[in-house]
Amino acid sequence: MMNHAAARAESITKVYGWGDTRVKALDELTVSFDRGRFTAVMGPSGSGKSTLMHCMAGLDEVTGGTVYVGDEDLSAMSDKQLTKLRRERIGFIFQAFNLVPTLSARENITLPLDLAGRKADPAWLEEVVGTLDLSERLAHRPTELSGGQQQRVAAARAMVSRPDIIFADEPTGNLDSVASAELLEFLQAAVRDHGQTIVMVTHDPVSASYADRIVFLADGRVVDTMVDPTPDRVLDRIKKLER
Repeated sequence: MMNHAAARAESITKVYGWGDTRVKALDELTVSFDRGRFTAVMGPSGSGKSTLMHCMAGLDEVTGGTVYVGDEDLSAMSDKQLTKLRRERIGFIFQAFNLVPTLSARENITLPLDLAGRKADPAWLEEVVGTLDLSERLAHRPTELSGGQQQRVAAARAMVSRPDIIFADEPTGNLDSVASAELLEFLQAAVRDHGQTIVMVTHDPVSASYADRIVFLADGRVVDTMVDPTPDRVLDRIKKLER
């Protein structure tokens, strides 16, 4: 399991608040995300989807249990070690893009590498930018780009350092259907052609159908999985979970 998992959680619990305001967002949850696969995480509102992603990515601490990225135990790491892990081995794509408005598209893409004191591989940068159809937009600042272009810049930023795993939290949430399809096709190709590992939180059955596998959550636990999903199968499963 260790050899094949890019990240995994073993019996993790996440509790917020105390007393009457106590909420158990994750409840003894165990899950594994295999290398070189595109996994979607779905579930009703409040099921723990985003909490799981934040804990897996080292953005939030678990209350109990263990999270691994590769063979590294996140709970055994200092803040400095976690920062280094996130910078060097994890990529992020968020719904809100999170681009720096004063930087060009190129500078936004290479920012994680610049912060780490590393140079981008020119050939790989050119391939990522070309695949995302951004070659003509690299000198533009975020305000000069469409929403779809901004999200493609965010995807390029996540890919350019060749991370072990990319976590995407509702990456198509602010995009129209055409821009969404373009981004999802790119993520699919990154997995298929380059062996990238992607975990995507989504509520959309069409977006989830681009994944190789879906993990369904309810009440902070894994309640089902699906391989080779279609939008109709996903929608049917979600309806059953929400009953």
